[in-house]
Amino acid sequence: MVLSMPSLLCLTFMAPIFSSFLALTLIIPLSNAQGPPSPGFSPSSRVSTVAFNTGFRNLWGPQHQKLDQGSLTIWLDKSSGSGFKSLRPYQSGYFGAAMKLQPGYTAGVITSFYLSNNEEHPGDHDEIDIEFLGTTPDKPYTLQTNVYIRGSGDGNINIGREMKFHLWFDPTKDYHNYAILWNPSEIIFFVDDVPIRRYPRKSDATFPTRPMWVYGSIWDASSWATENGRYKADYNYQPFVGRYTNFKVSACTANSPAPCRPPSASPYGSSSLSPQQALAMNWVKNNYLVYDYCHDPKRDHTQIPEC
Repeated sequence: MVLSMPSLLCLTFMAPIFSSFLALTLIIPLSNAQGPPSPGFSPSSRVSTVAFNTGFRNLWGPQHQKLDQGSLTIWLDKSSGSGFKSLRPYQSGYFGAAMKLQPGYTAGVITSFYLSNNEEHPGDHDEIDIEFLGTTPDKPYTLQTNVYIRGSGDGNINIGREMKFHLWFDPTKDYHNYAILWNPSEIIFFVDDVPIRRYPRKSDATFPTRPMWVYGSIWDASSWATENGRYKADYNYQPFVGRYTNFKVSACTANSPAPCRPPSASPYGSSSLSPQQALAMNWVKNNYLVYDYCHDPKRDHTQIPEC
């Protein structure tokens, strides 16, 4: 086939464009644009919504907390932040809330939903965290998950078990569901029912077993929250606002009878994730995991034997 001069010019012009397009398709995985594969099971659909006043109360900063038609708003300004706490402690269960974060400059600010017994065991407490680390406008939020056992986050000892993620959506645009499932054999963290982290019980020494309360808060953590304290909270942007709704708790209270069983993480009714859930979790780790304490060469691995 003989090509005319205009055809040759067209091909010459189009070749760099096609090459660039091909390079982009090779660099950007298609799955990133689509979001994670379906986990095939929705633990949150098995748990009823709990009205805030039925399950929680203000803990601190009451003047920085507002409840309106079941949705809770808490905020931080130069004078104070705010926090809330469940009315009772739990020994295992499913704990979730839909949250919406503030856009713009939020460096130094932590918006959280977590389990803890720090008031019951000061200096020797357990904790399971979902924490959003504030950011600058040009960078995404970081979702930090963490587990502390028997004072590993207290005083001069700080043995955190952090795994940090970016998200496949903008958490400031709408509400998204975040949850912790804690049972005697494992802890699983969920985002919109997609499991993002599983922390199994490998020994009593590396797993929280004592009852904990459910907390949420917004506070100034400028010393470490954003790029290890490089960026601080700037109160020219106050107030910093966290929004919560659709609280979900299905759990065994601290004084529940022995046969009490928390909800299952999987459709099998067991503690293990299904293959479809495991596939979704691995997709998140492959595409959005930004820090794993087990792979940090600066950590003393004698202190984290579960790795």
